[in-house]
Amino acid sequence: RQVRFTREDIATFARLTGDTNPLHHDVQAAQRARHGEIIASGQQTTALMIGLAASHFSRADDGHARELLCLNFNFAFKAPVFAEQELVLHWRVASVEWNAALGGWLAHIDGNATVRCAHPCVVGRGTLLVRAAQG
Repeated sequence: RQVRFTREDIATFARLTGDTNPLHHDVQAAQRARHGEIIASGQQTTALMIGLAASHFSRADDGHARELLCLNFNFAFKAPVFAEQELVLHWRVASVEWNAALGGWLAHIDGNATVRCAHPCVVGRGTLLVRAAQG
């Protein structure tokens, strides 16, 4: 999936999530700081990454209804995400194992958010429980 945040998107998301860090909404403060420009909050990028994984694993377009629980996600922030950068969000299934106690498949996934033709800005790992939908 490809995404692009505007300065307004970044400021609005920060405000809605209670993130008052001026690097997300104050151009002058951002210019004085290390990165020199408005940056997206880490949670803005990771929220979209988690949403992408959840949407993919809970889909039923192949005729198999599923239930999904996101059990764990860990992220590392490697580089800032600036306004108007095109980000490519990507997840890869690292392993899958049956868990009888939970009644479903544990999927371990590795992902990243990368600026096109550059190094990843965010890298992540997640564990999902995928079960057949009931009823």
